[in-house]
Amino acid sequence: MGRSSATPPNDGLARIDTHVHTADSYDANVPVERVLERAAAVGLDGVIVTDHDTGEESRRAVELAPLYGLVGIPGVEVSTRDGHLLAIGVDEPPGHGRSLASTVETVHARGGVAVVPHPFQRSRHGVRAAAIEACQDCRETTVDGIEVQNAYALTGIRNNQAAAFAAAHDYPRFGGSDAHTARLVGRAYTEVGVDGDVTRESVLEAMRTGRTRARGERASVKRYLGKYLDSARIKTTSML
Repeated sequence: MGRSSATPPNDGLARIDTHVHTADSYDANVPVERVLERAAAVGLDGVIVTDHDTGEESRRAVELAPLYGLVGIPGVEVSTRDGHLLAIGVDEPPGHGRSLASTVETVHARGGVAVVPHPFQRSRHGVRAAAIEACQDCRETTVDGIEVQNAYALTGIRNNQAAAFAAAHDYPRFGGSDAHTARLVGRAYTEVGVDGDVTRESVLEAMRTGRTRARGERASVKRYLGKYLDSARIKTTSML
């Protein structure tokens, strides 16, 4: 089952995969226990389950995480009117279908961190640059970070564009595997500079203050294509 300590060891850095899916997502079928096993096996300190517009399995992951020596942090990938948004650290998912700005404001009001995943990739519901920039008008609606290392990218072009955008606008940078299978958990992750023990609050506070760094690499072409074939099969099966 992995490490048994309820609090991960601390070297000043927490390694968190901030973007992972389970069977609660319409395009994945991995049990949350397998996600946690894999996270512990690859040396992560935590994993954030971000299923599409639902938080049931994410809350269960938070409850089970200490059994695997991991910190538990809830999350959800919200379908906003402008594209997808990772709501990290919220116990209840914000309603979907609202504007990006309104959703970010709700995430902040609930004590969460708002991160834009795979930006600019319209085929994956990525938020456009203009929508992100429009949120900068006030602190409550400004996103907390940009995912610049998404493991499910066929080439590095979009990740590079995201990194350039984050640098130009001074956004903290995040990495996430976007795993839909257990074996891809931790392929990309966010390195967070924490103060004290690695806990939910210390990680969230470090994210809010921009102490993050994207780490990891893209999946192989074989695994990238396999993910889409698996997702298509899961979607088709769910409609039967």
